[in-house]
Amino acid sequence: METLIETALRDRDQDGTIRWKAIAMLHERGDLETFTAARRLCAGNTVTERMLGVDILGRLPFTDRSLPVLRFLAAAEDDCMVLYSVLIAFGHLRDGRALPSVLALSEHEDSRVRYGVAHALPKIIGVPPDPAGLAVLERLTEDPDDDVAEWARLGLALSTGREVEEIGWEGSARGEVDDVGGHVLDS
Repeated sequence: METLIETALRDRDQDGTIRWKAIAMLHERGDLETFTAARRLCAGNTVTERMLGVDILGRLPFTDRSLPVLRFLAAAEDDCMVLYSVLIAFGHLRDGRALPSVLALSEHEDSRVRYGVAHALPKIIGVPPDPAGLAVLERLTEDPDDDVAEWARLGLALSTGREVEEIGWEGSARGEVDDVGGHVLDS
């Protein structure tokens, strides 16, 4: 396990193939030892360590243990990319207890963080959707960053069952939702 962590830390590209292969192998382990190592990384001194810890936690089967760590980071972290990773992890965990943390970041000045909010909300607002979560998605459909606005429109359509054309989806000429790189409807 330590070798996988070291390999992931050495890959300076946060989207790098080597880094994500190592993370995928850690996810496959899915054991308490991996969780403990990831939690330790979340308290690391560097952004790279904290991001790796979050990226590992986001897909481990320890939601009850992972959420407090991620919620703490959502409230205390200054780095936008770590916050983005926290929001993506919330989406992967699909647990409504993350909603207050996600809502608190919805007006963040960095568009990457708001993008993470738009990505996470549809997966955690529940059924029926939480009104506060829907209100934030509605607001983000008017975000000055096009990517944020598009993800918010998609999230709103997925959360409410409304037609994407009705919400103003511009992602496809025919108003269809594409599963771009497996990110729209990821599990």
